[in-house]
Amino acid sequence: MNAAGTTGRTHAAERAENRQWLREQMNPYFFIAMKDEPEALAVLTRELGMLRRNRRLILADRDKALIMAMVDQPGSLYDTLRRLQEREISYAMIAHSDDPIPGLDQNLEIQRFEFDRKTNEDILAGRDVQVPPGIRRTVTAAVRKYYPDLALAGLDRLLRILWLNNENYVRISPPRRVAQALRLLQEGNRCGGLYLDVEEREDGTGGNESRVFFAVGNPPQKEFLLQVMEVFNRLDLGVNRAYCLTISNGIHPYFLGTFYVRRRDGEVLQRGSELFGRLQRELSNTQLLATRSHAYREFVITGLMSGEDATLTNAFIAFCHSNLAHNQPDRFGLDDVRGAFLAHPEIALQLAKLFRARFDPAAEDRAALYERVLAETRHEVAEYNTGHRYLDEVRRTIFHCCLIFITRTLKTNFFVLEKQALAFRLDPTYLTELGTDFTADLPPAMPFRVTFFFSRFGFGYHIGFSDIARGGWRTVICRTPDDLVINANTLFRENFVLAHTQHLKNKDIYEGGSKLVVALDVSDLKAQDRPLETWRLYKLQYGITAAFLDIFTTDNGVARHPAVVDYYREDEPIELGPDENMHDNMIETIASMSKRRGYMLGIGIMSSKRVGINHKKYGVTSTGVVAFAEITMAELGIDIRRDPFTVKFTGGPNGDVAGNAMRIMLERCPKVKIGLILDGTAALCDPEGADHGELGRIMLKEDLDAFDPAALHPGGFMLFRTGSRREGLRELFRRVTRADAGLVEEWISLDEFSKEFGDLVFSVPADLFIPAGGRPETIDKDNWDRFLLPDGTPSAQAIVEGANSFISPAARVELQKKGIIVMRDASANKCGVISSSYEIIANLLLTEKEFMEYKERYVADVLRILEKRAGDEARLILKRRREQPGALCTEISDSLSTEINANYARLFRFFQTRPELCLQPLYRRAILAHLPKIIVAEPRFRRRLAQLPQKYLSAILAAEIGSSMVYRGDRETEFEDMIRLHLMRSFPTA
Repeated sequence: MNAAGTTGRTHAAERAENRQWLREQMNPYFFIAMKDEPEALAVLTRELGMLRRNRRLILADRDKALIMAMVDQPGSLYDTLRRLQEREISYAMIAHSDDPIPGLDQNLEIQRFEFDRKTNEDILAGRDVQVPPGIRRTVTAAVRKYYPDLALAGLDRLLRILWLNNENYVRISPPRRVAQALRLLQEGNRCGGLYLDVEEREDGTGGNESRVFFAVGNPPQKEFLLQVMEVFNRLDLGVNRAYCLTISNGIHPYFLGTFYVRRRDGEVLQRGSELFGRLQRELSNTQLLATRSHAYREFVITGLMSGEDATLTNAFIAFCHSNLAHNQPDRFGLDDVRGAFLAHPEIALQLAKLFRARFDPAAEDRAALYERVLAETRHEVAEYNTGHRYLDEVRRTIFHCCLIFITRTLKTNFFVLEKQALAFRLDPTYLTELGTDFTADLPPAMPFRVTFFFSRFGFGYHIGFSDIARGGWRTVICRTPDDLVINANTLFRENFVLAHTQHLKNKDIYEGGSKLVVALDVSDLKAQDRPLETWRLYKLQYGITAAFLDIFTTDNGVARHPAVVDYYREDEPIELGPDENMHDNMIETIASMSKRRGYMLGIGIMSSKRVGINHKKYGVTSTGVVAFAEITMAELGIDIRRDPFTVKFTGGPNGDVAGNAMRIMLERCPKVKIGLILDGTAALCDPEGADHGELGRIMLKEDLDAFDPAALHPGGFMLFRTGSRREGLRELFRRVTRADAGLVEEWISLDEFSKEFGDLVFSVPADLFIPAGGRPETIDKDNWDRFLLPDGTPSAQAIVEGANSFISPAARVELQKKGIIVMRDASANKCGVISSSYEIIANLLLTEKEFMEYKERYVADVLRILEKRAGDEARLILKRRREQPGALCTEISDSLSTEINANYARLFRFFQTRPELCLQPLYRRAILAHLPKIIVAEPRFRRRLAQLPQKYLSAILAAEIGSSMVYRGDRETEFEDMIRLHLMRSFPTA
């Protein structure tokens, strides 16, 4: 009994000593933050001495919580975070003792993690939840006291978001801590999703300790906290305490971090200091530098490079690979280009040094510095020689490409602090400097501008063929490493071809053609992570938009942001539009960002928004496609409004182009038989044509797999890509046939499904084929002959391309040689971009309120213009085809675009040098002829023409005159008039 009593008293005394030591060594906030975990504190108090023999002590380990005490050693937090990287942390707390653990030389470290992330749906479902009044009052009082500049208008909403994400945190935290989190959330929103600040401890208890506040909207999902802590460690900033929340705001996640740090040199971290500037740049750079990139692992972690230089190296790799590989993928594959930079970090750093010399706004005597570093860099690249002849030649070419990239970049946002993507506006003549070895596979045309974008999760280009240019934004989602490599290999060429095609298509409007194509890397996400794909998509698009605005928002032609060194110094009106993987909420976000940032086009930067003309709702692209189809079929002797005819489609009833083309045909063409429909979900083949009623039921609302097979006619069948099932290792797909006795269902293998599905577009006969969906070059030089039936006749007499590049140029030629009339994409589906052009005109001439008030009238005017523009070109193509036997419609289409664009270019230059002409009566009539009727008819709108930027007036004049000279001109008469005028000027009467 005495021994037991002595042992009990010894344990009690040890616990008392431990309790006293913890009270003295741990910040009081530690106990407040842990008061909801009394059992964990009890274990710590009882077992603290165990850390003399063990590296860590588990205080709590549950499904949604992990709390550990450990000996503070270098890398201890990294080790934990690496083990936890597959778990989504909702709350993290790190705390340290002031002095070493009794009996040890190291301090105590407490790590607390919670894994209870709320979904967007959880937050949206809690709109009516009320925070208890007492908590609301104390938090509001703390906000007023400590953060008086915080806007109180949205405080209740932000507090509710915090409460819904982590009610326990709000309940147990001191009001000031909650106020800090609210301030972080509000400042993060105000700063576009990236906010950083520091404040010294004003209470005098923190010694040289400072608070660092860091907020990130939609942060990287994996290893982000680990990366942030690595930055602090690399900059010799010890993190004594940290409180980090990852919450949902109902749209995407938000990271809110408060870090209590001490400089290891004993000084105080102050706002405005050189070290704080480095911290700002490096923490901001976490948005750009992927932790799984080779540059991060091999250069940053090892101390060879700063995070910024590693990001720049990754951008160099992406640019060089995508510019060299599209024509020579075997020599300049991703591994080859990446390997060149990884093998020679000294050259990567020299190239980064050159880049900084050219664009660092803080550089003194920048011009002289740049010339000196340029000479050094050119010498180092030219003299690169390791004795491996073939490898040296490849790598010298790569480094030379990077050198061209730096010297031909005209402005960049690299030195903008708050950024989530990089933008580099290049002089397009860099392509000439690269040489024909790398440009031979591109259309023989020089763009007006090329802009390269790079982010943590992807990269891409905006390529434009005119000063004022417009075209869609396409994001290609790469779900496997192979997807990424293949798309990266060809992305630049695909972008160039699409932009050039768009330029041909834009001949009727004042904007030239452009395209923005970006590859999104989600190859690291597992199948269960697919919901994160959308967050990453938005992160990429938001970041690129902000980077775009960093360099293209100007005052008097010069980039407004002081961190952007601008060698171009001109306003650049660039209009975007939705394309693949651009969602409605991002369309609205891009428009509002442009307006808020003061870009010259305001909300006019983006088409198809709420204050605009939604393509799918109004069927603007399909209006032109059907007009082309009607005129083309008339050439073949079929009046589609009265006569029976058959048509086959790629693209489904819920697609913009295909769905609206079907809708228009069902409205106008009572005898149409839609014999084939293919979309991503199903295929429908019906010799009697798809049932009009059933098709109308799902039109523009559901995909083809929603079509009821019971509505098929005898002999018709459907193949379903969706709803597959597995039998052992075999994946089976449903095939439903309508027989005389009823429906027959069977399950076929993947091989059988793929063969039959892929063959339908070639083998099903119809009078007309409208490809209005599907991947580019589905019909190409190797398979075009499958479009011929066994007797050698075409499976369709006419093709009207509603989708871009569905048929390759070589295949178009071969099909037309077989007598098929092919109306190519640049002509047939041009009305979508024409509509977008008129949307931007509305944004420039009408207020948002006026547009919404007159929207239906304005759209009706635009639809009439679209019918006319499509009809003008279709009739002219067929007229020239009759006049020039043997001429191909696609060649005629190209020649019309070339004629009109040449007229436009010459006229635009002319009016730019003669701006006083634009509003003179004769020229003003041409401008009015280009505009919707409502603008012309309403004096208050008509008077606003004078408010349009000069470039726009010149461009509208050039577009209207240039196109009318071709569509309505008579070349022989005009040539005669030109000769007569020349003679009158040159040989006047005596």
